[in-house]
Amino acid sequence: MSEQTVTRAHLSEAVYQEVGLSRNESADLLEMVLDEISTALSAGDVVKISSFGSFSVRSKGERIGRNPKTGEEVPILPRKVLVFRPSQLLKARINEGA
Repeated sequence: MSEQTVTRAHLSEAVYQEVGLSRNESADLLEMVLDEISTALSAGDVVKISSFGSFSVRSKGERIGRNPKTGEEVPILPRKVLVFRPSQLLKARINEGA
């Protein structure tokens, strides 16, 4: 199983190959899509991509953690985390190769 990372350059090249836009237009289109997703998530919206999955932001409350080296208890501050839930179609596609 290869562990290749998909980068913006890979995605931009894929748009260039499939859609036929110029390389610059493909890169700009990709940036606009990613910016739109980022803006929506920053505003607290859920982003659903059909046949792929959904992204949402979840708030986590304050809790007590423990330093594994010293055993000292330290508070972990409240924060927001990004959550991805894959669609059933994506799950099925991933499990086909397993």
